[in-house]
Amino acid sequence: MLPETGVAFHTEDDRLQRVYDAAEAKCRLNLKRFGGDPVLVEGGGYEKIWLETQPMGGEMYALRNLEAARNNSLLFMRYQREDGRLPGSIECTGGQIIPQFNKYQGFCFPFPALNLYYLCGRDEAWLEQLRETLIRFDACLWKTRHLNGDGLLSSFCVYDTGEDLALRYGDAPCWWEEDTPPEGYGVVPMASMDVTSWSYAARETIAEIDRIRRDPEEAVWRKKAASVAESLRKGLWNEARGALFDRDRNGQAIPILCHNTLRCMYWGSVSARMAERFVREHLLNPAEFWTPFPLPSVAADDPAFRNAPENNWSGQPEGLTYQRAILALERYGYDEIVSTLGRKLIDAVDRNGCRFTQQYDPFTGRASLVHAVSHQPVSGAGGEPVQDAYGPTMLACLEYIAHGYGIHPHLGTVRFSLGGGKPYRYEALFYEHRYRIDSDGRTAEITVDGKNIGRWECGCRIITGERGELLKILRMAPSAG
Repeated sequence: MLPETGVAFHTEDDRLQRVYDAAEAKCRLNLKRFGGDPVLVEGGGYEKIWLETQPMGGEMYALRNLEAARNNSLLFMRYQREDGRLPGSIECTGGQIIPQFNKYQGFCFPFPALNLYYLCGRDEAWLEQLRETLIRFDACLWKTRHLNGDGLLSSFCVYDTGEDLALRYGDAPCWWEEDTPPEGYGVVPMASMDVTSWSYAARETIAEIDRIRRDPEEAVWRKKAASVAESLRKGLWNEARGALFDRDRNGQAIPILCHNTLRCMYWGSVSARMAERFVREHLLNPAEFWTPFPLPSVAADDPAFRNAPENNWSGQPEGLTYQRAILALERYGYDEIVSTLGRKLIDAVDRNGCRFTQQYDPFTGRASLVHAVSHQPVSGAGGEPVQDAYGPTMLACLEYIAHGYGIHPHLGTVRFSLGGGKPYRYEALFYEHRYRIDSDGRTAEITVDGKNIGRWECGCRIITGERGELLKILRMAPSAG
């Protein structure tokens, strides 16, 4: 039996309440059954669970449906191949579950799966299964994707990293079913910052599991993870430009400045210095990634940038990037940027009538029309279907609210984010405790199981243990306005 979870948010800020309520309602449209198991599909026309989105998406939805959240990770472990490869996506057709191995499709899996260990009541069997899954997956990567002995792992196709229509992939195939490298293409096999970082994330998570279990193997896995990070720095980091760049099949750096260094921050594979340079020189640069609506997939001033409204990772900001950016930036202490991104995303969604699409125009924030059918299609000006209920965008909005005004679980701790502005109440149930924030917009009171643990000025984050024991107080950017 899984522990009970729940969450509720009520605010006098009409804009925040509209977006929150719409995301809550439309997320429920993405709850499906795969066989006998409830899962949360990606939505917005995507009816599968994908390795790049749904373990992360499920974990973000855990306080609303812990069983679906658990299944969004469990099914990937259940259908892991004997050689260690995880399916890039899983679909359910006619009640039959079909794991698909024709691409990797990203790897936003280790952190969400580990966080579920705590949310599911510190399930030791889960921890053991996760550790074994990650060890086998990491071994598979090094057996099949380490081609040149340089410590870098390769992407074989566009869908390995989920970057549909990305120009930097050149003539690469969209998918690739073989574990041998493709031949006859101009770019792939490509030495990839993403794929290399997957190994780092897997090894660091194995080490963290060993720390929890007091296993002396922790030191071994930390060292293995550090070796991956060093290979990434030596092989793909451009010191002059302050960013990571993949290399094509001939070992030549692909000069397109893409957002993927931020992805590597999500996996934790870059150093604090590397992260600082990318954030300062590129992420916050208005000519590159800090456009009026930030986070285009490719720097806006790069020749390869395309402001295309379809699912195209050469241009417009993606809801999935906003979703990943939260952990990526908070890992390195950029909580203030997270607060700003949250306001910009929520404002854009509200201006677009609480329609949750995959992409938004980086200069206007207008929701883009895409060739994906929504659950309830709405005709655009030309009668074309308009996407809605796209899961990563909805979950990103809910998560930014939780990280700006609410309560969220983080690896056994509880984080209370006391945003300023108008009065609000945020309540959450997890770890078998009830947590609550009551704020008048200037100060906020925190209670745990009905017991007052303190009142603080808004604009800070209070981190406690499960029962409310104070661990740390951090300053946040003001969340109002």
